[in-house]
Amino acid sequence: MIDGLKPYPAMKDSGVPWLGRVPEHWEVRRLGASIDGCINGVWGDEPNGVDDLPCVRVADFDRTRLRVRLKRPTLRAVPASDRLRRLLKTGDLLLEKSGGGDLQPVGVVMLYDHPATAVCSNFVARMPVARGFDPAYLTYLHSYLYAIRLNVRSIKQTTGIQNLDSSLYLSEAVAFPPHHEQAAIVRFLDHADRRIRRYIRVKQKLIKLMVEQKQAIIHRAVTRGLDANVRLKPSGVEWLGDVPEHWEVLTLRRVITRAVDGPHHSPRYLDSGIPFLSARNIKADRWSLSDAKYISEADYAEFSKRVVPELGDVLYTKGGTTGVARAVDLHFRFQVWVHVAVLKVKRNRLLPEYLALVLNSPRCYEQAQLFTRGATNQDLGLGRMKGIVFALPPLSEQEELLRTIEERTGGLNDAAEKARREIELLREYRVRLIADVVTGKLDVREAAARLPQEAEELEPLDEAEALGEADDESAADDLDPAPEEAEA
Repeated sequence: MIDGLKPYPAMKDSGVPWLGRVPEHWEVRRLGASIDGCINGVWGDEPNGVDDLPCVRVADFDRTRLRVRLKRPTLRAVPASDRLRRLLKTGDLLLEKSGGGDLQPVGVVMLYDHPATAVCSNFVARMPVARGFDPAYLTYLHSYLYAIRLNVRSIKQTTGIQNLDSSLYLSEAVAFPPHHEQAAIVRFLDHADRRIRRYIRVKQKLIKLMVEQKQAIIHRAVTRGLDANVRLKPSGVEWLGDVPEHWEVLTLRRVITRAVDGPHHSPRYLDSGIPFLSARNIKADRWSLSDAKYISEADYAEFSKRVVPELGDVLYTKGGTTGVARAVDLHFRFQVWVHVAVLKVKRNRLLPEYLALVLNSPRCYEQAQLFTRGATNQDLGLGRMKGIVFALPPLSEQEELLRTIEERTGGLNDAAEKARREIELLREYRVRLIADVVTGKLDVREAAARLPQEAEELEPLDEAEALGEADDESAADDLDPAPEEAEA
């Protein structure tokens, strides 16, 4: 994709320490020179059938495509007096001004490319693009600035929420190519982005098939066992159906001694210390600890008065992403946040690894979703989760089932993990390519001119949705959600 690309023939010192040298003909200016204002959005009132408009929220930001989704718009009543300069137009940039968190700091920028008349919420600002600038180029540029966290030094932290000082952020100096060159850069990056997303979709479909195959194996094992000729009995639960005659039908509360969640507030996070896990760190088939947060020894000691996670416990997600279980096999100290329940298992009745498989099976997962409450702050309450019903085989049979499942799914796990690593490398490559091109490290003008005409593809499911996961978009797993209509 970058074969044959060369640096620009003539470079100059930008005078900006983090930017370094840039093409000689590029102009170093403030970010604010590329827009005709930064107009705060409006939350409006409840829909009244007269003044209703779609209101773009941060939740509508597609951080993969750097665009706004309007599949399920939020309608708000916005009177004419509040619409002045706030109506969105195709080609506007939207700046997140309030919200964010440690993993996703406030300050991301999206392109609005819809013909629909809409406004943005008061957590977002509308930035009309100035003459002589390409909106798509600016979107790529802002994505690079966000990737290097240039926005962070313009963040003002208040209690529970981050606010971006937009004037300070827009005063940052950057280098702009001429307008025709911006268009060439967009053409090249759009072409590269389509190829990368196409390849990622192929990998995602492969992972999805492997996950479905694995789930089918597990579902059969935890509902009927390994003996195809086993005698069955009615479970007494309509949706559970018949179960092996010697299995016991019971609720989760009968096989655990305690179910305790973590602290109901966000502690002070550190760069290192004791890992502090949230729902986003727990997957059915693996741990996802690369973005785990850390707390102090003092906080660990305080939270441990509530519960101490140990080997053989089962962690069960109860907030944000609910209904995902994993048996603890981590050989280091850690703590959990409120969105995770620590299940203390009665090991004379049940193997922790088997309980995790059962809770992740379709019938238990569906129960977890039915027990989840709340439109915004979704929560699977500790009391409600204890009512989840399943069929339990004897301990010896649990051991045999675990061995057989591992034998039949081990290869699928390895192949899926390899595909995930390849996807992650492609994402890293995309970020690096954007950085090298929008900062003038690579000259793509000739390459862009040689590219064939391509129609824009209809977009598939978002990456996280296609995987049945939420690795990148699960901010609700880690953030204390603030109401959109709160004062920003």
